[in-house]
Amino acid sequence: MLALAALGAGFVDAIVGGGGLLQIPALFSVFPKEIPATLFGINKVSAVGGTFVAATQYIRKVTLPKKLMYYAGSFALCGSFLGAWTVTQISPDFIRKLLPLILLILLFFTLKNKSFGLSHQHQSQDRKSLTIVAIGSLGIGFYDGFFGPGTGAFLMFLFVRFLGFDFLHGAAATKIVNCISNLAALALFIPTGYIHWNVALWMMAFNVVGGVLGSVVALRGGSRLVRVFFIGVVLALTLKTANDSYHLWDFIR
Repeated sequence: MLALAALGAGFVDAIVGGGGLLQIPALFSVFPKEIPATLFGINKVSAVGGTFVAATQYIRKVTLPKKLMYYAGSFALCGSFLGAWTVTQISPDFIRKLLPLILLILLFFTLKNKSFGLSHQHQSQDRKSLTIVAIGSLGIGFYDGFFGPGTGAFLMFLFVRFLGFDFLHGAAATKIVNCISNLAALALFIPTGYIHWNVALWMMAFNVVGGVLGSVVALRGGSRLVRVFFIGVVLALTLKTANDSYHLWDFIR
């Protein structure tokens, strides 16, 4: 079960993010009595393998603005480390209530704007753009270290909506920043012992395979395919997190 979840998570993560939608519920299902910080640590170890491999695949094919990526990676690193420390101190349950509402806004905006993310604009690296990417990456990095699901979608929206990337370039940028934020979270999880290595490394192997397959599919399909995956993942995340927070399925039944 965990191997299949990791394989699917790596594939989806490489294209648009959202692999936590598969991995984290699987971990909670298999280890229902384990503390959340341990399961989040296992998820990070598994995810970092796939995101690293996907990032290297994208770097070979896609050109990204170096200064913007340096700012994005640096601030995501700081935010993720702070978020990972915070999750060892307090529960992230309150975020579960807000997450489906935020995701619904992203979904509505994307569906309303038919051409959103299909054209790639010249990326200015002026002070305004650097400020946007710094603040956005810091906040999303914190969220990634603290909770995680949907991080790829939020990064993708940041690059496409506010910095003029198309979905393919946004996917490449997202993988690089996501890989850095995962490493930052692991820098805290590993020394504090919040990881079961036999489970984490087993899942990482399958996540890497999924990451390779997903990046190949995205590079061949281009921005239009990535947009379709983005809509699908955000919709699935919205429904899943809404059900987790508000028990919609129980209400329907």
